This record gives sequence, structure tokens and C-alpha cells, in this order.
Amino acid sequence: MRRRFITGLSSAAVALAATAAMAAPANAAPADKLQVMSSWSQTSASSQQAFLNARAHQGDWSAYGFDWSTDKCSSSPDNPFGFPFENSCIRHDFNYRNYKAVGKFDANKARIDSAFYEDLKRVCNGYSGAQKTACSGLAWTYYQAVSKLGVAPADTGAQVDQAA
Repeated sequence: MRRRFITGLSSAAVALAATAAMAAPANAAPADKLQVMSSWSQTSASSQQAFLNARAHQGDWSAYGFDWSTDKCSSSPDNPFGFPFENSCIRHDFNYRNYKAVGKFDANKARIDSAFYEDLKRVCNGYSGAQKTACSGLAWTYYQAVSKLGVAPADTGAQVDQAA
């Protein structure tokens, strides 16, 4: 009898805990999520630096539910001919993924792509002569690729379906 009572009491406690967990409100991202995203997607060097600092301290931003995943420069070289484009691609991926996740991608794509180009040009400004010319040409090519062909990763299938 005592064993049945304890088993029944344990089952009731588990059911009560499960009900309470389902009834608890989901943790929503802070109200300033779009403002933070906007501050990290501007064309300025300070915006890029703020993003890179946040990326280095991702745990500080966990309440926002950001998607920090990246494939860097996708199928293009991350550091073509030794020019370090990787961080520019990482920030670009972050912005594409996160604006898409909040349903604001189309309204922000042009600025995100422009910020990417400015990031690449800042890389090229560290060179001179023929190296700067080569870097600038690659930066323009990378920018044109994302500007004309860039889609959020989740849209890749949709783009193929629409093209068919």
C-alpha cells in the first residue's frame, strides 16, 4: 500500500512539473534585438568591430538567440590570394541568417551587402600598388556575387524551385 502511494505521489509530481513547464512563458528575445542587429550591420568600421567583439563573446548575447553559424565565404576562397576576407564573410553570414530569422531580410539586404563591401575595402586599404588593385578587384567581385546572387541559406531551395 505504501509503495503504491509513493509511486502515485511521484507520478503526480512529475505531471505537475511537466504542466508547469509547458505553462511557463517562453523566453522571448530582448526587445532591442533588431536595434542590436542594426548596430552590427552598418557600413562603418566601428560597426564591424562591435560585431567582431560580440562574436568573440557570444555567451554575453545568448538571451538574443542569435545564429552565429557561418560557412565563411561559402564556395569562394575565404582568403583569396592571401587577402583576409574571412571576417567580412562571417559578419555577412551572421546578418543574412539573423535578418532572415526575424523576417526582415528583404528590407535590409542592400545595407548588409554594402556593409560587406565596405568591410572588404577596409581589408584592401591595408595594401598598396598592384596588391591593392588586385584586392579591390576581388572585393568588387565578391560584392557583386552577393549583391546579385546572395540569398539566405534557407532560401536556396526556394530559389531553385522558383527558377524551375
